[in-house]
Amino acid sequence: MIIRIFQVVTRPGKEEEFGHFFHETAIPLMRGTKGIVQVLPGAPRADSPREFSFVMVWESLDALKAFVGEDYQSPHIDPAEDELVESRTIKHYDLVAG
Repeated sequence: MIIRIFQVVTRPGKEEEFGHFFHETAIPLMRGTKGIVQVLPGAPRADSPREFSFVMVWESLDALKAFVGEDYQSPHIDPAEDELVESRTIKHYDLVAG
């Protein structure tokens, strides 16, 4: 399994607008995506009010690629969020079974 951590920093003043997108569009989309085992959305805290994140567990690299394409190491975004986002990062890890 693959852990995918996607982090977003919103543009200043766009926190609320991105928050609506995050809760109403992004979270339901990711929770309904084939190949995802678990989605853990992270909302901003007081010390980082512009930062949002997703921790996703994918059943396989093939499942992830089926969703985002071969260029899975780039942080793909919905066009609706592009004007709201200042920066984004993405990291991948192999899940360690415990």
